Amino acid sequence: MKNLLKVERARHNLTQADLAEKLGVSRQTIYAIENNKFNPSVTIAIKMARFFGVTVEYLFDIEDDF
Repeated sequence: MKNLLKVERARHNLTQADLAEKLGVSRQTIYAIENNKFNPSVTIAIKMARFFGVTVEYLFDIEDDF
């Protein structure tokens, strides 16, 4: 799964620590999601999308291998 989390975070001029604090997660969680080392829970994905005012589908994209 690829994501635009780093792009949105930069657009809002937030550090990983800033975003982590606002979402109630660790900075390491933000780092891991941005680097595709961890897929967020549905709850975290929705919180992120709502925070940035975008859809979950925009923020996270499953690469189809059909």
